[in-house]
Amino acid sequence: MALDQLEEDLGVEQKEMSFFDHIDELRKHIIRSVAAVLICAIVIFFNKHFLFDVVLFGPIHTDFWTYRMMCKLSNELLGNDLYCVKDIGFVLSNIDITGQFTQHLFISFVAGIVIAFPFVLWQLWAFIKPALNEKEIKYARGLVFFSSMLFNIGIAFGYFILSPLSIQFLGSYQVSEMVSNEINLESYVSFVSTLTFACGLIFEMPILVYFLAKIGILSSATMTKFRRYALVVILILAGILTPSPDMASQIMMAVPLYGLYELSILVAKRVEANKEKDRYK
Repeated sequence: MALDQLEEDLGVEQKEMSFFDHIDELRKHIIRSVAAVLICAIVIFFNKHFLFDVVLFGPIHTDFWTYRMMCKLSNELLGNDLYCVKDIGFVLSNIDITGQFTQHLFISFVAGIVIAFPFVLWQLWAFIKPALNEKEIKYARGLVFFSSMLFNIGIAFGYFILSPLSIQFLGSYQVSEMVSNEINLESYVSFVSTLTFACGLIFEMPILVYFLAKIGILSSATMTKFRRYALVVILILAGILTPSPDMASQIMMAVPLYGLYELSILVAKRVEANKEKDRYK
């Protein structure tokens, strides 16, 4: 009894959590994450003008930041207005009586996920952290920050670079002058949100490489060895993801993706260096 009391006074845990205790703890973190997403979604839902007119419909305005920068660079580097966007080439329409309200709900929920993403990651980390030892916690320090930063950079890249280029090309593309482009609201919302959110996830590649290198599935030597093949794959991927046929747009897509690959190699090397240090301790 005296020993038990001493352990209790010192804060020593006397028994491990059971399977159902872990499930209950996970449920709490999931509830908090869902609540954060819903709160953010509700807040953004009641800011309809900002959500649609400013953010979502921004890339269909010719004075959008990306188009202004393209025009400026075109005039300064090429001496002409070849890359200046003068007309988007389509109009948005809605043919479903519930279409606008449904899309309002959908994009509010997506925005809620994007805004609450750091908090959701933090809740995931709070659940995993107790199962890690001190060294693992040390090596994973800053994981939530860097994951959130990469995700937001990916979102910004998808929104300011990939989406405008795709919208400008696809929206103005015509097989014949007899056919005008009237884009359905659902198609536009789905296209922009999916493309932007996918970029956010793609930019998490260094974090994925970190865990793969940590468990020994992937190494920096392997990534370095296949660097040339990775570059070819990235160029092909850039050509697929960027509908615009011009080389400038494809390069703008390929450079960040290749930068992520090189960053992932550095991450893998850092993991391997930490493993080597632990081996000699």
